[in-house]
Amino acid sequence: MASSSPPHVVEDVPPFLQLLSDGTVIRFTDAYPLPVPSPPPGQPVVDWKDVLYDASHGLKLRIYRPAAASSSGNKLPVIVYFHGGGYSIGSFDMPNFHACCVRLTGELPALVLSADYRLAPEHRFPAGLDDAANVVSWVRAQAAAVGDNADPWLSETANFGRVFVAGDSAGGGVVHHTAVRLASGRLGPLDPVRVAGCAMLCPMFGGEERTASEAEFPPGPFLSLPAVDQAWRLVLPPGSTRDHPLANPFGPDSPALDGVALPPMLVVAAARDLLRDRAADYAARLKAMGKPVELVEFEGQHHGFFAVEPYGDAGSEVVRLVKRFVYGNGGASD
Repeated sequence: MASSSPPHVVEDVPPFLQLLSDGTVIRFTDAYPLPVPSPPPGQPVVDWKDVLYDASHGLKLRIYRPAAASSSGNKLPVIVYFHGGGYSIGSFDMPNFHACCVRLTGELPALVLSADYRLAPEHRFPAGLDDAANVVSWVRAQAAAVGDNADPWLSETANFGRVFVAGDSAGGGVVHHTAVRLASGRLGPLDPVRVAGCAMLCPMFGGEERTASEAEFPPGPFLSLPAVDQAWRLVLPPGSTRDHPLANPFGPDSPALDGVALPPMLVVAAARDLLRDRAADYAARLKAMGKPVELVEFEGQHHGFFAVEPYGDAGSEVVRLVKRFVYGNGGASD
């Protein structure tokens, strides 16, 4: 009897994971891709805790709250934040994403909810996007909860009429799809929650036709074009191209956005990012449709610069930019 050949590696994502020919995924949990941030002295004190938002999939989110909020009685805007990682790696508890959320919480100030979502290739699209929608539904349920069903941090501090959705890199792509679902009514009525805006930091979009930045820019310190292409192979349904609607918002089969009433959008692009042109094109197309969108480009920066250096000068400017966006779009505390 002929023996079957053993499984072999079909996708290798060093040093994070391998996908085998039989569908098995091997993850190397000791790998960490980024320099661990070191906060400077004098940062605002921020409390955080982890809560389960989807018991069926074991998914958690981390709630961040300024320590002073527990005694001030002021209601703060809420930022729902989705981490990056090419849709296949990452978690809210990674030190760099954690540091980003600590800064946003303390310096805006705001209540930040940083949520995990299912990752590829174990869970291809639309799984992670469905999880993001469930986060919004969880926030809506919290806004309506009373007594023991209500999280005390949220009931005491959250202004549910001023909710913002934000994300970095792949998390920026999650923000786009969440915003479209919200604006299309696919998540049902949100009352009393109101999504007042969305912020996308170096969003990860794709497409079969190469942009100038993809074709001409050298690889960045944490991103290369082969890595981007591989990320799409891992997360999209098998056999899909990079023009799939979940990768390319303006692909040949993507739904038209002209009639979709998106909330105000802030798009941050990095001038030396391979994906820079996709972010700029996204903002330009929305603006041409009359959507409320602002594009801010950071000169000299690479993809995901805020997560790479949360306490760098450019990171500080991102915090100021997001603060202006949040408090300029109905985010002032009561």
